[in-house]
Amino acid sequence: MIPLGQKVELLRVVAHPVRIRILEELSKGVKCVSDFEDFLELRQPNISQHLSILRQFGVVDYYVDGRLRCYFLVNPLIPDLIKMLNKDYRETLPRPACCPVTRKGTYPGARRR
Repeated sequence: MIPLGQKVELLRVVAHPVRIRILEELSKGVKCVSDFEDFLELRQPNISQHLSILRQFGVVDYYVDGRLRCYFLVNPLIPDLIKMLNKDYRETLPRPACCPVTRKGTYPGARRR
């Protein structure tokens, strides 16, 4: 089980539009920095900063192939997280029929709004 602090830190690190797009692409397979430049429309130093943050927190890693750094996912939670974020939820959860504590069907105290 992942400790609460690590869960919060992982969500904080991932919760950036550029990093989410990077992780979506890495979920499809290994990518080099030049691959990210093509679809992110960002300069290489900016992309490298985001990749460095993801690497620092154990989300991605890389190998060197000549002059290229090729990045890949290492945290097994990320593909599941990306799938969940991309899922189309059409309905909300059903509302409860009554308060599970009183089971009377009405809220016992004053409602705060």
